[in-house]
Amino acid sequence: MKTNNFLTYTILFTSLVIASCKVGKNYQRPDAPLPAQFNNVSYADTSSIGDLEWRQFFTDATLQSLIDKGIQYNYDLQIALKRIDAANERVKQAKLILLPDLNLQVAGQYNRPSKNSLNGLSANGFLGSSHIEDYNANLNLSWEIDTWGKLRRQKEAALAQYLQTYEAKKAVQTRLVSDIAQGYYNLLMLEKQLSISKRNLELSDSTLRLTRLLKTAGEVTLLAVQQADAQRQTTALLIPQLEQNIAIQQNALQILTGQLPGEIAHTSTLDALQLPSQLSTGLPAGLLARRPDVRSTEMALVAANAQVGVAQGNMYPSLVISANGGLESLKASTWFNVPASLFGIVNGSILQPLINRRRYKTEFEVAKVNRETAVLQFRQSVLNATGEVSNALIQNQKLDQQRLLAVNQVDTLKQAVKNAQLLFKSDMANYLEVITAQTNALQAELNLAAIKRNEMGSVIELYRSLGGGWK
Repeated sequence: MKTNNFLTYTILFTSLVIASCKVGKNYQRPDAPLPAQFNNVSYADTSSIGDLEWRQFFTDATLQSLIDKGIQYNYDLQIALKRIDAANERVKQAKLILLPDLNLQVAGQYNRPSKNSLNGLSANGFLGSSHIEDYNANLNLSWEIDTWGKLRRQKEAALAQYLQTYEAKKAVQTRLVSDIAQGYYNLLMLEKQLSISKRNLELSDSTLRLTRLLKTAGEVTLLAVQQADAQRQTTALLIPQLEQNIAIQQNALQILTGQLPGEIAHTSTLDALQLPSQLSTGLPAGLLARRPDVRSTEMALVAANAQVGVAQGNMYPSLVISANGGLESLKASTWFNVPASLFGIVNGSILQPLINRRRYKTEFEVAKVNRETAVLQFRQSVLNATGEVSNALIQNQKLDQQRLLAVNQVDTLKQAVKNAQLLFKSDMANYLEVITAQTNALQAELNLAAIKRNEMGSVIELYRSLGGGWK
């Protein structure tokens, strides 16, 4: 009895001493390449448009409806949600990793050995029977003490992997919201360009009619009519091209939202859309908490750091306590005779890998390399995020300047078209001057529409690059 108590106390003491240690290092965020503030920002404001919910940032009703459908039905987002579900199940399993394994086993065995064999002679002499029976019902308990904190590191890794998939899902949503908004604004730009082309086609029609009248009057040649007609055909060619692009863009938006291809009913126009005028970026350090893709790479780093501890723990001794108890009998009729059929076994063992130590050491070294790789990937994600914000700020600033210049250019060329037509009617300008003025005006208006769309696109990209869209 004293020996059993001594063994029990020894095992408990050893397990407490070993469990007080923990392999691996606790996670600490590595240094990341972050500036004090973003370029092209004159002041450091801690608030950021990335903190706004997407409904607050995008106020157009049609766009909100499209984003709603996308979040609900987009297949990429649904796949990301399924990955979260799978990771959540692994977390549930990891929560039980510190508990002992308990198994119930019920077995019966019937053995009829040869009468001339040793087993047959023994059974006949000992049991007075030509066969051997054995019936067993027992509970098996096996408990690995968390030596060196290896099991806790496994639990930590599983939780980090779950958080990684959760942040990855948010990254998919930010990209989805951005893609839907970009596609919607692109649709409005194409419709604006189609309206411009149709209006210029009417203008080209009137120019062609006037040129024909002047030819009939003998004031211009057939070449003038042909040039005016060719200019009208060039404008007319734009219309089916733009209609094609509009239909394709609508289909792309429908697919993004998980719907069948088709038209998108809306009343908005490119000129009527408004985006927030105050585009505060906040501090660059806020990207570490706000950008879901950066958070996802950091969670991957946390998991890789924990896996180093797991791999290191595999090289050290593991302490396992096992117990086995239940009912056992050589006859079915006495199987459940209690307490005669009761049995119990308790065992404690320390296992130190010897031959496999080289394999465990290799896994440990590989885990350290994987952690170093995860550090580099985290730093790269931070650098990419900072660059995306900087690029969006530059685009927004320069496109605003381009828009102001393009507006002045359109006004100038529209006036030039009017003057050319008046001079042409007065025989003070030739047909080439009229056609050139109309062509330049058309191109300027199409260019202005594209600049407006790109300017809005840069604002959307700034919102996404700051981590907006997943709330």
